Amino acid sequence: MRTALLASFLVLAGCVGVLQPPQPLAPRAAATAGRLPPPAAAELFVSVVARVEPVAEALCRQRAAGVNCDLRIVVDDRPGQPPNAFQTVDRSGRPIVGFTLALIADARNADEIAFVMGHESAHHVLNHIPRRLQTAQGAAILAGALARANGATAEGVRQAEAFGAEVGARSYSKEFELEADALGVEIAYLAGYDPVRGAAFFNRLPDPGDRFLGTHPPNAERQAQVAQVVARLRGAGR
Repeated sequence: MRTALLASFLVLAGCVGVLQPPQPLAPRAAATAGRLPPPAAAELFVSVVARVEPVAEALCRQRAAGVNCDLRIVVDDRPGQPPNAFQTVDRSGRPIVGFTLALIADARNADEIAFVMGHESAHHVLNHIPRRLQTAQGAAILAGALARANGATAEGVRQAEAFGAEVGARSYSKEFELEADALGVEIAYLAGYDPVRGAAFFNRLPDPGDRFLGTHPPNAERQAQVAQVVARLRGAGR
């Protein structure tokens, strides 16, 4: 059964020309303090992909001219993977949004899955991978040049470049996460889900706080932004 479900995850695809006003809210799974049963979680995931993917692709085509917006939704079914979602691109440049089975199993409702899917899709629409790479490369070049100017050995220059790349990659991580949250809210909202309810999954995550060069903003800051964007969207729809 799992093989069939995973196959359905990979072939789901959607394409719409223009974004429409928000659809009626998608049917809700009953709220639960714990995880959904595995069959219910799998069914919920498939239903969310069917609604969110075409909205994310349409928004991508509107706001990211010249970018491949044909999203591929994948499930990482390797044993022992922690709850996680990610965005990357394949060798052909096609965007990939991935979920581990643990994250799907940990979701309490469709809104949480929709918010995470919107967030990861937003990273692609906002061009975050190339932007992060460009920043890392620039920082690596600068750090290496400074090391050479100070008489560092070849190994010292290499280490300086690696450190510079790491610092550069992290410099805008929090900003990128907040940008993806905001656009992810729009995607989930337009697909008919409640992003505020979806962002409740932050309550189950360790709070990263506000560490220097941390990769994620504090959970409270992210939830506050979600609420603000939803209020703006609801106000605009009046």
